[in-house]
Amino acid sequence: MSPQTSLHDELTAAQRCLDELTHTVNRLEQHVGGGGLEIRRVRSDAEHLRESLALLRAASPSAGAPSSARPEMVTIPDKPYDHGLWSDVDDEGVGAKDRHAP
Repeated sequence: MSPQTSLHDELTAAQRCLDELTHTVNRLEQHVGGGGLEIRRVRSDAEHLRESLALLRAASPSAGAPSSARPEMVTIPDKPYDHGLWSDVDDEGVGAKDRHAP
């Protein structure tokens, strides 16, 4: 079994547990009523877990993104920047060259 298959299996198992949790929260809500703060918080926490698991599944290597995909390289030239780009900026902590502190 490959590591990606194992990850897929673990995500599927977590999804099954989360589905069971949601089912149990629904049954619990029938017993205690749905208007209380406590049950709303439990339901909200279960939904957050569902969203987090979906994000984890989307970010996993087995989500369909090729493993050889690399971020695009950006080349930064060695030549100096145009000094005109910096003509109206303040030096951090010092201020502008042509102004004096009060």
